[in-house]
Amino acid sequence: MAFDILNARLSNQRLTGTPLASPVEVVSWLGAVQAQEYDQAKWALAMRSRRPSAAAIDRALTDGAILRTHVLRPTWHFVTPADIRWMLALTGPRISKAMASYNRRFELDAAVFRKSEQVIARALRGGVQLTRQELKVALREGGVNADGVERLAFLTIQAEIDAVICSGGRRGNQFTYALLDERVPSSRLLSREDALAELTRRYYSSHGPAQIHDFAWWSGLTVGDARAGVEMVAGELATEVVDGRTYWFGKTVRARTTPSRAYLLGLYDEYLIAYKDRSVALDRSQWTRITSGDAFLAPVILDGRVIAGWKKVAREERTLLRVKPFAPPGRTVSSAVAEAVDRYASFSGQDLEFVWQ
Repeated sequence: MAFDILNARLSNQRLTGTPLASPVEVVSWLGAVQAQEYDQAKWALAMRSRRPSAAAIDRALTDGAILRTHVLRPTWHFVTPADIRWMLALTGPRISKAMASYNRRFELDAAVFRKSEQVIARALRGGVQLTRQELKVALREGGVNADGVERLAFLTIQAEIDAVICSGGRRGNQFTYALLDERVPSSRLLSREDALAELTRRYYSSHGPAQIHDFAWWSGLTVGDARAGVEMVAGELATEVVDGRTYWFGKTVRARTTPSRAYLLGLYDEYLIAYKDRSVALDRSQWTRITSGDAFLAPVILDGRVIAGWKKVAREERTLLRVKPFAPPGRTVSSAVAEAVDRYASFSGQDLEFVWQ
């Protein structure tokens, strides 16, 4: 039997087989979960955990059991308190390098960041949690120019990268920031070599089978670092060559137990976003065709392959969930997608009207 990359990924990402006990365990298992689209990132955790609820994930964020910060690539991710410090130490310098051109455009340098982080730390000291706009006021009062959406964003991003702040609790629909030292009083520190080995181990166990360039993309590290990480933990990994490409993964791949199951993925679900090469699961030409008029369709997968895009559209009385397929759906596809919509509706608590577009 040919090596089944999609089956193994579905299993290792916990979309099939036994779900993890809680959303916190999902974040820990995956290492980091891209999370700028908060509601869809919550759904990513829910799909992989046992009897989850949106409220439970909100509570985990409020309580600090799950943190949201800029780590790995320069975007928001969910991470656990146990992992945040060593991950920031490992990937923070690469994020700063990626942000350098933007910082120069807004005349942000080490001196500005040193002052802004002092002001931010003073404003948040004592368990205070503030929104970005409230931090803007504090920065102005502290003599730091925080005018403009982008300049303010880059000031807070650098404070996250420098391990000064991380997410606080949600205040209504708004995110707040808190001091990392108060949110996570202590957590393990790793040498750079140990951190690289741990991130490599975590990625290939939870996201494999994957190539070295996939790991470099996901982690934000260099290809050289990715290769070094694989060399460090090669004895813990298995490997397969498929169509001339080398894939690495944890030695134990759980058996798939749910055939022909469809999933509504979020825009940035780890199932696709974690790989530079997505060709195994995604026909790029088909995807480009159906998203040409709407770049914000999220993927629908069946048996591990993308077969359609989906999007919610608000209506006065109820929300419409539109699914745009690559090809006219037959009975099996229609039934599987309808079940996926029901699972999503149950999690979101919304009255959804499902239609094929």
